[in-house]
Amino acid sequence: MRTVRLVSILALAAGLLSAADEWPQFRGNPQMSGVAGGQVPASLRLIWTYEAGESIDSSAAIAGGTVYVGCRSGDLLAIDLATGKLKWKYRATDSIGESSPAVFDGIVYIGDLGGVLHAVNAADGKRLWTFPTEAEIKSSPVVSGSRVLIGSYDANLYCLDRRSGKLLWKVATGNYVHSTPAVADGVAYFSGCDETVHGIRLADGQEIVSFPSGGYTAASMALDGRHAYYGTFDNQVFGVDLAGKSVLWTYSPGAFPYYSSAAMSGDRIVVGGRDKLVHAIGTRTGKAIWTFRTRARVDSSPAIAGGRVYVGSNDGRFYVLDLATGKKLWEYQAGAALGASPAIAGGRIVIGDEAGHLFCFGQ
Repeated sequence: MRTVRLVSILALAAGLLSAADEWPQFRGNPQMSGVAGGQVPASLRLIWTYEAGESIDSSAAIAGGTVYVGCRSGDLLAIDLATGKLKWKYRATDSIGESSPAVFDGIVYIGDLGGVLHAVNAADGKRLWTFPTEAEIKSSPVVSGSRVLIGSYDANLYCLDRRSGKLLWKVATGNYVHSTPAVADGVAYFSGCDETVHGIRLADGQEIVSFPSGGYTAASMALDGRHAYYGTFDNQVFGVDLAGKSVLWTYSPGAFPYYSSAAMSGDRIVVGGRDKLVHAIGTRTGKAIWTFRTRARVDSSPAIAGGRVYVGSNDGRFYVLDLATGKKLWEYQAGAALGASPAIAGGRIVIGDEAGHLFCFGQ
């Protein structure tokens, strides 16, 4: 009996570790922290490249040893993480822009520029259901329990039953919902293009948080308990207190907007700017800890694993930086702009470029 119980415990632990070492949605988790659960080798090399044919603006998701990513051709691709071989291809109703897949319980969700949210069987790429909004979708879906959330350029945040696609509620805002909601404690938080921070209760769609965000916002916020961090098109990065509905600090070193979503680890966030810099900012102080200069704007949202920062730039290079100091540890020249964000799982990093190449790095 003791042996059977020990085997069961070990199996459960292995399952939990496996689940932790996945990247099932944009920014890796519902809190949008951009931090990987697993480790990445200290030295990297290119493992494989997949030629999608058209621009990859979508950031990949990785679950169950499979990479899922959308591209401008309108294809949702499922690619084997180990080999880079195509498993299946699903054609959406229109091009897929920046909407990134979310994978949950055997279903892949993704939005397209025709304004349609798709639910696809992760095993074989077969359509399960679709839901039309009234404008393009650049937001990425987020799954919480039995619900899936999606923002649309029709200015609404939608909540659907994740299995049937039935509309449960929608909340109207004052402008496009470009960012992806971050979820914690049954509330979806996002800073919209209407210059407002919203907190929407998942159970019934009631808005329980609303206060000025400080500017037009396309970036998604990273959550840390009651605090959130995001950049705006008004050239500032904000730290805010969601419960207190107040601004903790603003960071504004120059007249350049922030499109990148912040990654958050320990006492700092890391975010890309259109000033060609990657910025590390103290979460308590709002002051710069370090900056790293690239050769073009940084719209890619950084990812963090094992004390390193991974980020693309429109200069066509993929960078690995030391989280503590900002020192460059490695770079790879892709050749085309890297506006998508890295996904990290299984000791590998996946990112696409605007020439339609999907790169996988590891050892």
